[in-house]
Amino acid sequence: MGRHYHKAIPMRPAYDEKLISFSSSLGDAICKGKPIPYADNDVTYMLDLQHKRIKEKNIEMDYEVFKWTNDSGLGNAFFDGEVWYDEHYISTVGLSFLGIKRWIRKDDQVIYQDKHRRDFYATITNIISGSQPDDDSYICPNCSAVSTISELINGCPYCGTQYKMDDLFPKITGYYFFDSLRMTKKQVLIGWPVCTAACALFVLFCRPLIESIPDVAEILQSYSDPGYAAFILYGPIACIVWGGFFFLLLHLLSKLAKVIVDSGRMGTAKSRERFEQRMQNITPGFSFEYFKNKAISLIKTAVYSKDESELLCYKGAPLPSEFKDIIDLNYAGTFGLKEFTEEDGIISVMTKSYFDVLSIKDNTVSLTQPVISATFRRRTDIPVDLNFSMTKINCPACARSFNPVKNKFCPSCGKEYELISDDWVLVDLKMEK
Repeated sequence: MGRHYHKAIPMRPAYDEKLISFSSSLGDAICKGKPIPYADNDVTYMLDLQHKRIKEKNIEMDYEVFKWTNDSGLGNAFFDGEVWYDEHYISTVGLSFLGIKRWIRKDDQVIYQDKHRRDFYATITNIISGSQPDDDSYICPNCSAVSTISELINGCPYCGTQYKMDDLFPKITGYYFFDSLRMTKKQVLIGWPVCTAACALFVLFCRPLIESIPDVAEILQSYSDPGYAAFILYGPIACIVWGGFFFLLLHLLSKLAKVIVDSGRMGTAKSRERFEQRMQNITPGFSFEYFKNKAISLIKTAVYSKDESELLCYKGAPLPSEFKDIIDLNYAGTFGLKEFTEEDGIISVMTKSYFDVLSIKDNTVSLTQPVISATFRRRTDIPVDLNFSMTKINCPACARSFNPVKNKFCPSCGKEYELISDDWVLVDLKMEK
């Protein structure tokens, strides 16, 4: 049991097809509430909450995901990433380079639009051992009709009873759009000319000093026309070239400075390493990538919920009103583990990360990139189930499976289910400006 990494090689065709279908269907799921293919229960639930949030705001939203290099379609765009596995499940991260276009309308008027390039990561989980339960028989506890598990995905065909059942694998168990450290078109159009102008001013005021340098003087003397040599060294074209190099250097230095600042603000790599080692003692196949996927999904679910107190995955104080204005929330990088503690068999983990936050208030849409701080807890005496599902529940008293989203008490024995007994729970969520 463990994890490993692949080089950037294409995804296997079966997974590639599912990831392409999933990513290209995100817009319809978010904006129109349509079912999204191959998503597990939790991703489906989170997207449904986002769709309801958009409807509550009385706005229309178009959300298009496309292959950045070719707007005509996604194509075979996914590559293998990190892989982790335990005795039962194997999870593979697929990577693609996609773009997102968003339009927001209010009363038939476009009030916001944008277009961004993103690295898209999606985790697809499959079963390793055992058989799939698709064709297993199940007796409906409401009408006693016998159906197969696969027939009950959309409810009992006889009485309409709905189920939140185990996912039928392979399923996409998490995804996020990562804002990589690329240069934007706006940065290039502004930064390069500014750096070119700076180089021209530098040459204008420092030309006598430059020409006094022995190597430069030797170059000028080697040309029959010193004016031509000067043009080559620091003429308009030279200034443009040197301006480009200067712009690239400043861009890289700014990103390096951000990484240095974030390493202190978001938490150190040492904390992450110690946390991962501790969790691997509980579940050998545990990886930080798995935890990050889960944390992002839980954060989104709490943010999009109409009343977070009704969620089994949230046990914190009421969220600030600013969270209720969020209509799109995307992970934007630097997922840091600030600290973690372990006491009385409970591990608490505090994370900090950047998110792209699209909010609407008083008919005004704003795009910000705040740091969101989140604290999670779970027991340490129960192995982590890599099949992430908030609704995959077995009663700890009688082992019956039921849907606690609509029924927090076991229908067989009446015991109240406490999620913290066997899964991660979000206990604190804050937005830092």
